[in-house]
Amino acid sequence: MALAVAAFFIGSRLYRVQRAGGSPLVRIAQAAVKTKEDADQKEGSAVWHLCTITQVEELKSLVRLLPVLATGIIFSAVYSQMSTMFVLQGNTMDQHMGPNFKIPSASLSLFDTISVIVCTLAYDPVLVLAVRCYTKHERGFTQLQRRGIGLVISILAMVVAGGLEVYRLRYVRIHGLYDQETIPISIFWQVPQYFLVGCAEVFTFVGQLEFYYDQAPDAMTSLCSALCLATTALGNYLCTFLVTVVTEVTTRDGRLGWIPDNLNRGHLDYFFWLLALLSFVNFLAYLVVARWYTYKKVAGPPSPALVLSLL
Repeated sequence: MALAVAAFFIGSRLYRVQRAGGSPLVRIAQAAVKTKEDADQKEGSAVWHLCTITQVEELKSLVRLLPVLATGIIFSAVYSQMSTMFVLQGNTMDQHMGPNFKIPSASLSLFDTISVIVCTLAYDPVLVLAVRCYTKHERGFTQLQRRGIGLVISILAMVVAGGLEVYRLRYVRIHGLYDQETIPISIFWQVPQYFLVGCAEVFTFVGQLEFYYDQAPDAMTSLCSALCLATTALGNYLCTFLVTVVTEVTTRDGRLGWIPDNLNRGHLDYFFWLLALLSFVNFLAYLVVARWYTYKKVAGPPSPALVLSLL
């Protein structure tokens, strides 16, 4: 962190700082509200000061972006599993790597990082070149198509995680290991689900960044970037809400529920299936939203430095 702070201050002299041109919230308010002034004595009628046509179009563009933005909440809930349920699942598995080293289950998020790096480096020189001749699109996929692919991959990630949990619980039942803290199944069987989440992250988050960079009104780019981050927060709140509801419903009548303290006696796989189902429904809603959306003319893609900084 000390090196990062030093690099920030050294590089800050190279930045081109653009002065703020006013709050986007003010522009939205001006476009939504009309202010009545004193009556015009000559004409005998009320004078209405309206906002500019540009501000009206900016508000319309923002409203068109909101449904697309909303479809990212479920994905953020799936993404948050890497620091929650994936870790709990990993705690019940064999974490040894060699005879003397034990890897913490939370550190498997390293494979998400590796996946992001590999997929990002391979996207333009490999995937885009491979599909460009079929799609006839300069970037290989449109921004909405790229984001939709990420949503599909996130569904697969939940399916893989649920399948691993089914296998783990079956092993517990066969060998009667209900009260054993960890079972002899390597934690590295979790790598595919982490890797899939990383792939989904590249398609969804980067596609989302490009989409809002191109489609957001020029005066509201920072606002849309903030709204993208807000979907991450809402996704985490949604995950907390789902866990609370699932726990409340599945523990009635003295039952252990899906996510008890001892996962060997629970059904964490059901929770993964639930997220997969919600992600599938969200994807169907996204298809409707994407079909309805009309692109505006764009000025060009964001710089690689902007993409890497937000990743």
